[in-house]
Amino acid sequence: MKLENYILSGKKLPIVTYPDPVLSTVAKPVTEFGEPLKELVRDMLYTMYHAPGIGLAAPQIGKSIRLFVIDVNYDREITKNAEGKAEYQYSDLEPMVFVNPVITGTSGATTYEEGCLSVPGVYEEVKRFDSINVKYQDMDGKEHEINANELLSICLQHENDHLDGIVFIERLSNLKKNFYKKKMVKEKVR
Repeated sequence: MKLENYILSGKKLPIVTYPDPVLSTVAKPVTEFGEPLKELVRDMLYTMYHAPGIGLAAPQIGKSIRLFVIDVNYDREITKNAEGKAEYQYSDLEPMVFVNPVITGTSGATTYEEGCLSVPGVYEEVKRFDSINVKYQDMDGKEHEINANELLSICLQHENDHLDGIVFIERLSNLKKNFYKKKMVKEKVR
């Protein structure tokens, strides 16, 4: 099955929100490649597109493994079906799957306003590298390397942070970090 077709199948998984402990745990490497991994990737892509988000890491769905999915290029349009219910139309799908990614090189600096499916409603400027190199495996275990810049670079760094137990608010000033931590803990208690 082509990755682009994963949007049509799969199931929507519940997204874990901060301060769930899985989000602060360093994820373990993926060691088994096969149908269960492909099924998980399908469900993660389906969940990411329907959330909607441009990236989703396995810890965000409660799985502490080194895996994330990304698509920084797709478009999502809301339309009405014959019964008048809202439906989503997706175009320009370019899903990417990163298994056991390792950032091997960095250069430059940039800031970008980031959000996170695990920290709903929070958007803040985060400092990131402008360009990165990443070695990773695909769903079959084949090794690849990519040089990324702009939004793809930022998204790769954000999702890779999830694998290292870092939520983007950890990269903010102490004042903002403490504010959001307290706010999210209060909301979780409610």
